[in-house]
Amino acid sequence: MSYFRPHIDAMAAYVPGEQPTDPRVIKLNTNENPYPPSPRVVEALRGFDPERLRRYPPPMADAFRAAAAEVHGVRVEQVLCTNGADELLRMLVAACCGPDRPLAVPWPTYTLYDVLAAVERAPVRRIDWDPAEPLPVEKLAAERAALSVVVSPNAPTGALAPTKTLATLAEELTGVLLIDEAYVDFASANALELAGRCDNVIVARSMSKGYSLAGLRFGYGIASDGLSAGLLKIKDSYNVDAVSIALATAALRDQDYAQACWEKVRVQRQRLRGKLERIGFTVGASEANFLLARLAEPPAQTIYETLKARGILVRYFDQPGLRDALRITVGTPEQNDRLLDELKRIV
Repeated sequence: MSYFRPHIDAMAAYVPGEQPTDPRVIKLNTNENPYPPSPRVVEALRGFDPERLRRYPPPMADAFRAAAAEVHGVRVEQVLCTNGADELLRMLVAACCGPDRPLAVPWPTYTLYDVLAAVERAPVRRIDWDPAEPLPVEKLAAERAALSVVVSPNAPTGALAPTKTLATLAEELTGVLLIDEAYVDFASANALELAGRCDNVIVARSMSKGYSLAGLRFGYGIASDGLSAGLLKIKDSYNVDAVSIALATAALRDQDYAQACWEKVRVQRQRLRGKLERIGFTVGASEANFLLARLAEPPAQTIYETLKARGILVRYFDQPGLRDALRITVGTPEQNDRLLDELKRIV
């Protein structure tokens, strides 16, 4: 006997990347930043007053909202803080989608969206998107979905959708457009301006990748007043805790440190791509902190398993269109060199 609704029993859960307990394992599978958080984060943690744990945190994370408004040049009212960007995605799907209100995504993309839609029994419309081609605006708009999602830079391809293209898509849609910019800190451009001039656009940001705070679980969205007000209706009362507010605020305010880390990742991304191509991989251009590398032989799954046995984790997706590919997080120079040495032996 099951205690759950039938469609919950029938759905498949999202499978996150492996989290090894052995510190010697080189982790290049979940797109974490290879560099530590800002020293200001460490200072904020050391100076945190335990008395604040006795009380509920500010429900709107006021300190972070003020910092985000200043850094991004938006109004405080446009900023909505969440327990990781994933909570914002869940809130949007819950608010917008249902059995007769589909979700549309360019494919391939972040597979969590399928799971979130399944919870709401919402159909998912997948539109194939070759990263070498323009974003399929007309096909996405033709779906007339309640919520359309573009991850930019895309996961797992790393392709960046031009802001002008996203603006055209927003104009043609009848529903909400979520631009998931979890990886945008490593990119050459962003679409944040659309959250201010399009009332159906919300931009999702994460502190996990660019700010090295994946273990903290802090994200935020920037949107029009109408979208922000609507999402507040289904936000948990105190969805981000006092410690995470303090640390995320300290990280966001240290832009000099963050941008220096982003540039190091960009340099290594270009270097890693060139060396993977010399080994024989086909590697698409990426504006994220990872690369999608394809190879005909040996099979990608075999390479993944061999690397894992040798203490290096990369991401393999057993899905149509991705079975010949590995998604590789850009690591430190030393981590990248170790990966390349092992790949040369395998290939």
